[in-house]
Amino acid sequence: MLTYNTQQSQLVLPEYGRNIQRMVDHCLTIEDREERTRCAYTIIKAMGTLFPQLKENEESRRKLWDHLAIMSQFQLDIDYPCEVITAAELQTQPSHMGYDSRRISLRHYGFYVGKMIERIAQMEQSDERDALTLLVANHMKKLQLQVNPDGVDDAKIFKDLANMSHGAIRLDPETTHLHEFQEIVVPNAGKKKKKKK
Repeated sequence: MLTYNTQQSQLVLPEYGRNIQRMVDHCLTIEDREERTRCAYTIIKAMGTLFPQLKENEESRRKLWDHLAIMSQFQLDIDYPCEVITAAELQTQPSHMGYDSRRISLRHYGFYVGKMIERIAQMEQSDERDALTLLVANHMKKLQLQVNPDGVDDAKIFKDLANMSHGAIRLDPETTHLHEFQEIVVPNAGKKKKKKK
């Protein structure tokens, strides 16, 4: 009679497969501690053949022993060669990562565009300042085009630039023109259809 995986118990670590899990289950039934420890070392060798990269260094080998402890539901009483993970450590939740609370006035430009504008606004009038202002304005136009692909007026970018710099950076739409960005159409990489003769 056939037995299907769906009828069997769920694997703790499916990447090792059912045969390794059976070996671990058998190891748990061995009464003699020394023999049980020898059996565990044999299981670790078998696990290492499935994932050779885990035999490369001490940290990776420790991971194999951790996996053995997990597969045995932390019931395997043997002389481990290193400290292994405990059930309590496995259940610990990661520390909470707080959300970024920095206020971004125009979110589509991002935080760092605002920082660049702030830095440029503090610079003395020079050719370098003018060049950086144009670079940032063109970058803002690209970002604005991602939000509004139908087109962006340069005057809108200049207005946003003046607002974000609190009036320190002003560009004249009559004398300053930003790049005209065009969407590049990527050719279809699929197979070409054969022409009928």
